[in-house]
Amino acid sequence: MNLRSTQVALLAASFVLTGCGSGAVATADRSADNAAGAPAPSASAASSQPSAQSAPDQIPDLGPETLAEIPANSRQAVVVTGKARGSSTSEVVLYRRTADGWQAGAAWPAHNAYKGWSDHHMVGDLQSPIGVFTLTDAGGLLKDPGSKLPYHQSGSFVAPGKGFEGEALAGSFDYVVAINYNRKPGTSPLDWTRPLGAERGGGIWLHVDHGGPTHGCVSVSEAHMKQLLRTLDPALHPVVVMGDAASLAN
Repeated sequence: MNLRSTQVALLAASFVLTGCGSGAVATADRSADNAAGAPAPSASAASSQPSAQSAPDQIPDLGPETLAEIPANSRQAVVVTGKARGSSTSEVVLYRRTADGWQAGAAWPAHNAYKGWSDHHMVGDLQSPIGVFTLTDAGGLLKDPGSKLPYHQSGSFVAPGKGFEGEALAGSFDYVVAINYNRKPGTSPLDWTRPLGAERGGGIWLHVDHGGPTHGCVSVSEAHMKQLLRTLDPALHPVVVMGDAASLAN
């Protein structure tokens, strides 16, 4: 094993006790994941333009299979589009569904997992799950900045060591939103319940960007995390739609 491989293995092991892929990430097949915390398949979805007058009734670049997974009652969708299947960089856009269609917010730069995306993640594979998942719970090391989702502040939201590119991980979990992949909705992001089994991973979050690839999570700037926390509304049944561009187009 070369030095680079050893560093990657040590990083993965250190995160098993925290979040961002603690146990990993994954979406075996989407039907199995939906049964374990992801939203049930549903009706419509879609959008693009920020103007309500021109807002489309479907979210651009999402294919029929992906759109069908967005629940009919969802009025907010965090769309995370990876640049390529094996890429660790992506773009995040928050959409709001109105009577006129889906309205797009600004596009934010983001990171995803070191080895890109997978539709069947397992523990330690260093990939982010592809799919549509509900967003019900938040938390972080720092005090609640005004989250509409239930917020759990705890000193356990720590990210030790350095990232894949040598960047410090400290502060990555200052603010997090739990992605309901292989977890029990309605609990702290730190809850370790794994409906699909421990081998399928968990601890997949939206969290503060540390300047490099993640172990399975999606990361955006601190300012954008605060904006998400203050905007995502349980009454609007928010979801995250995540994957590489080609997969989301299915």
